[in-house]
Amino acid sequence: MITSVQNQKVKAYTKLQQKKYRDQQKQFIVEGEHLVIEAVKAHVALEILGTETNTRFTNLELVSEAVMKKITATKNPPKIIAICKQQFPTFLSDKVLILENIQDPGNLGTLLRSALAFDFKTIILDQCVDLFNPKVIRATQGALFQLAYFYQDTETFKLNNPKYKILITSVTKTINQTKPEPPYALVLGNEGQGIKPQTMKLSDHRLHIPTTQVESLNVSVAGSILMQALANPSIF
Repeated sequence: MITSVQNQKVKAYTKLQQKKYRDQQKQFIVEGEHLVIEAVKAHVALEILGTETNTRFTNLELVSEAVMKKITATKNPPKIIAICKQQFPTFLSDKVLILENIQDPGNLGTLLRSALAFDFKTIILDQCVDLFNPKVIRATQGALFQLAYFYQDTETFKLNNPKYKILITSVTKTINQTKPEPPYALVLGNEGQGIKPQTMKLSDHRLHIPTTQVESLNVSVAGSILMQALANPSIF
């Protein structure tokens, strides 16, 4: 059992609380049994640490609660965590979700969970909050491990994949409300600024969500509605 917070392994894992060290080491932490199980299934778990034995994991290394608290920096530390490598599949699905400058970890995590639910299995990240932020990971509820990720902007994606239609949102009802057919990429923009002007020029199809009383929706709510609508042939 590791009991000292001065242990070199503990010091190294504690640094993973910071993005720059996650980037340097190409590692990140997941907390809680459910996420650890998903990490193991995805073959990205490098080491599993726990404050008590768990029969699900034969290679679990025991640590003290003080050590767990040090590594996770939480008031109520989890009983089990996994140190994971930043390695994901790199396939291109026929339905793609492009996220431009999403900054709220909860929004990003929720969008990734919805993307998996509605079969948008390739994610393009353009200057978003860190994918491995603990709040993002928790919000995905394990969906994180079943998606493919690329870091690029919409213009680059369209240039490399000209057959993909670019779908954006519109605050007003559009003339063309027919359902677009894959392959396509749905673009969602920053919480405050929205979609980039250059992306709007690239758009092939504009989608509108009818609302009453409010002019706009939270980006994770709007994105989830649109992905569900695109997955359901009776919507458009």
